Amino acid sequence: MSNLALTSIQRVGRCSTSPLQLHRNIKSFRDARRKFQQDISIGFVPTMGALHEGHLSLVREARHNNDIVVASIFVNPTQFGEGEDLDKYPRTLEKDTALLNDLGVDHVFAPDKESMYGNNHVTFVDPTGFDSIPEGSSRPGHFRGVATIVTKLFNIVKPTNAYFGQKDAAQCVLIKRIVKDLDMEDDLNVVVMDTVREIDGLAMSSRNAYLTSEERHAAPIVYKSLCAARDVYYASQMSESVPFPSSQLLEATMNVLNTEPLVTEVQYVSIGCKETMRPIELVFPENGAILSIACKIGSVRLIDNIVI
Repeated sequence: MSNLALTSIQRVGRCSTSPLQLHRNIKSFRDARRKFQQDISIGFVPTMGALHEGHLSLVREARHNNDIVVASIFVNPTQFGEGEDLDKYPRTLEKDTALLNDLGVDHVFAPDKESMYGNNHVTFVDPTGFDSIPEGSSRPGHFRGVATIVTKLFNIVKPTNAYFGQKDAAQCVLIKRIVKDLDMEDDLNVVVMDTVREIDGLAMSSRNAYLTSEERHAAPIVYKSLCAARDVYYASQMSESVPFPSSQLLEATMNVLNTEPLVTEVQYVSIGCKETMRPIELVFPENGAILSIACKIGSVRLIDNIVI
């Protein structure tokens, strides 16, 4: 695929004659953005590429509900910590762009690192407290990187609606917080869609490609453990709605995880507040909670969650 700042890709099998436009730097996208009509809706799906059905479900929703759809593809270095998989994270721009073209995306913004973090870049969005929630403690600095890149992308794209998947629950909570705290909510609506799963329950993720066949066979244990905790909770509420101890949900989750020898590390199991992701000791039925987990199957880190 061409490395020019702007590449047009003719749609195949679509009524529209407008080609998908691929932008490789900020100027290229902004030049196109200025030509958008004032009163149109813009749907935005930010990704790191290596697209799977979870991403594509967001794109379809954006396409259904907006006049123009923009997707971004950028493997953001500032959200990766030391020893994480930045260098080996799959980069499949040509394949991804073809998939987005087929779904009717109008613009793909796929900048390089130099475009997003130029010389002497020193400004970051640092969300206070997020390094102390379970996912933040496991990945120090991760949410600073996420908050910074999402804010930059929102400033560049200026979308009406932005689409994210529930699989990254803490990220979704963070992004809603950014939009509220930085006074974007009058112009920007954050849409969070359900986690898309494989037929055996495994949450779809680009990192699933790292799993060996044996590990892939074992990986659904993550979702099964969450479902076991969910079932314990709902069973407790059948006779009357009463606060339920989080410790019993943690125990139910771990009982299932401990049956799988390929679970080599459990980084956390958390019962968190829906608004902050901070751990809670009791689940009040009127508030619910998010049950989340990060563990390793072999050497592959997987995350998942369910909402109760």
